[in-house]
Amino acid sequence: MRLHRTLPATLAALALAGAVPATFSQLASGQSTATRDLDSRLQQLVSAVSESRLGELVNTLAAFGTRNTLSSTTSPERGIGAARQWIFEELQRSSPRLQVSFDTYKVAKGARITRDVELRNVLAVLPGRSPRRIYLTAHYDTVNIGGTGQIGSNTRPSGQTAAADPQLRADQDYNVDAPGANDNGSGTALTMELARVLATSGVEFDATIVFALWAGEEQGLVGSRIHAQRLARNKTVVEANINNDIVGNSHGGGGETDAGSVRVYSEGPEDSPSRALARYISRVASLYVPSHRIRLMARPDRFSRGSDHSSFNDYGFPAIAFRESRENFAKQHSALDTVDGVDVAYLAQNARVNIVSLASLALAPPAPVVTNERGQARIGRQPSGYDANLQWQASPGASAYRIYWRDAWTNDWAESRLVGDQTQVSLPGLSIDDHVFGVAAVGADGNESLVSAYVERRARRPEVKLR
Repeated sequence: MRLHRTLPATLAALALAGAVPATFSQLASGQSTATRDLDSRLQQLVSAVSESRLGELVNTLAAFGTRNTLSSTTSPERGIGAARQWIFEELQRSSPRLQVSFDTYKVAKGARITRDVELRNVLAVLPGRSPRRIYLTAHYDTVNIGGTGQIGSNTRPSGQTAAADPQLRADQDYNVDAPGANDNGSGTALTMELARVLATSGVEFDATIVFALWAGEEQGLVGSRIHAQRLARNKTVVEANINNDIVGNSHGGGGETDAGSVRVYSEGPEDSPSRALARYISRVASLYVPSHRIRLMARPDRFSRGSDHSSFNDYGFPAIAFRESRENFAKQHSALDTVDGVDVAYLAQNARVNIVSLASLALAPPAPVVTNERGQARIGRQPSGYDANLQWQASPGASAYRIYWRDAWTNDWAESRLVGDQTQVSLPGLSIDDHVFGVAAVGADGNESLVSAYVERRARRPEVKLR
């Protein structure tokens, strides 16, 4: 996020010069949070999203008939083999800056993978100045579970024994129609379009951006799970995963219409890195796409359903999922998930929210580390015993920092102040028992990192021994 260039002149000059004193009474003055002006590069990226291209991508994806993970790999026109090759080549055509590859695995038979299969994710890497990674992802595979699809599962009478999982049948037809225009042609098209826009923009990012299209999601997040476990094993720095799954429909199955908002799901607890990512998206979107409301959902995903961001959460990486505001379950997991169920104008709005959130984060420095080598929050009550004393590690590329705080019972930041290029600040009279605090790194261009919150981590006390 950009800092407002009309901050009080003395404060702005001190902050940019790194000369703001460590004890700074203005920080606790109760003034309203400073507003930001807009980064023209981010505005241009928002404007560059093409609604017509999104529609073309969705139509082409649905025209493969099915993209089931176990469907044909030999047909040039139908099935997952043809679809993944087209995605690969389309990403290559988008820009020579994209490093496009298949992320290939030999997956053994098991559960919904009813025979050994070669699974191919499609990756497009846009190198940044640093190796830290931000992932924009979606699954490109589809499924038709037969009968009435997802709505049949949702409307089973209460107490009735669940039917056998149709994906476990050995005799299922993997080449039956499963166009998946919305689930998840919408998320796949969004990811491909943003890869094109960002790679051709000429903007140089600090973070390396990875655009990933997963296979095997409908069989249990298989493609993303394998990739995430490899990232964890290699100790790869992943700052965020922004996942899009079913983001193109504005007409709900219950008769509601909502083309003005989108849901963002994130795993807790309240100040987890994933919740920090969700709040960040909400703040950035309110600046650059103010007509589109972000509905923050305080749960990992919808009841009894999930998506590939969970694979990243499982390995400790910050991750969120975008979901359309109103779903039509009658068009999911069946042959009815066709292009007439995608509102391309609504999909484009969701794409604009994605691109500005992703680009803002990739331009910013990495988030500050606010813990010591033992993982304890570096926060105290110095100097008076009734103040908030915050310390953090310097972030590479930061020219200033922004302190955030809120009442301990509330769930979003209420106040913030810019400080200089320093790693310690004392906030007079603000109780660390009554407030939650966080700090973000600010780059020379004004773009901010995620907020690192000061969270107390208590070890479980040992059991009391009795005689």
